[in-house]
Amino acid sequence: MNSLEASIRNTKSKGEVNSLRQKGDVPAIIYGGTEENQKVSLSKKQIKYLIEQENFLSNIISLNVDGQSIKVLPREVSYDTLTDDPIHIDFLRIVKGAKIIIEIPVRFINNENSPGLKRGGVLNIVRRKIELKCATENVPNELVVDLEGLEIGTSIKISSISLPENVKPTIQGRDFVVATVAAPTVFKEPEKPVEEAAVEGEGAEGAAEGEGAEVATVEAAAKEGDEKAPEAEKGKEEQKKDQKAPAGKK
Repeated sequence: MNSLEASIRNTKSKGEVNSLRQKGDVPAIIYGGTEENQKVSLSKKQIKYLIEQENFLSNIISLNVDGQSIKVLPREVSYDTLTDDPIHIDFLRIVKGAKIIIEIPVRFINNENSPGLKRGGVLNIVRRKIELKCATENVPNELVVDLEGLEIGTSIKISSISLPENVKPTIQGRDFVVATVAAPTVFKEPEKPVEEAAVEGEGAEGAAEGEGAEVATVEAAAKEGDEKAPEAEKGKEEQKKDQKAPAGKK
């Protein structure tokens, strides 16, 4: 569990809050339970470090406020649109027995021990986070899925994931899929041997030469036809004159 130092703040205006931020602090509020909401401020440097760590919004934090330890759960972080720095945080006070709905990230382990993945299978993640209903004092940091021994075609369902006591998914009535080990979708065509590729190249070259010879033959025939066409027309005209000439004048 991470621990942070926090100070009580008495800011009442935006100007005072902005002044707090300029000093390198982040305003925050603690709410929940029967106690009143409590305004606090924390070091921006420490908060940024925790936010950069994995699963910040699902980790319980102990806030030391004026010597008092308060267990809280980060619920919402507001960021500056230009600098992307945190500018406000909402903390939910941990109260024993209280229920909360929260999204918990899923982590997959032992990828190298999955026969299906070793043979080229693909881990198809359907849900990277699962929404759970649990007691505030019993929030898991993450849900772990062990891929050891899984073959291609295996479906990993919520029932195969070990959940803490009194922790249940908000989706009830069906055993939904979290991930699958799918068959590879892309197959690489094997390279052709050098000799086979050379034979195909010669065949293509021969086909090109044959096409060239055929074209040349067709062009020659067309040219010969063009040369004979005037002679045929001349013969037809002489035949017509012979048919029209009067008898005895031939």
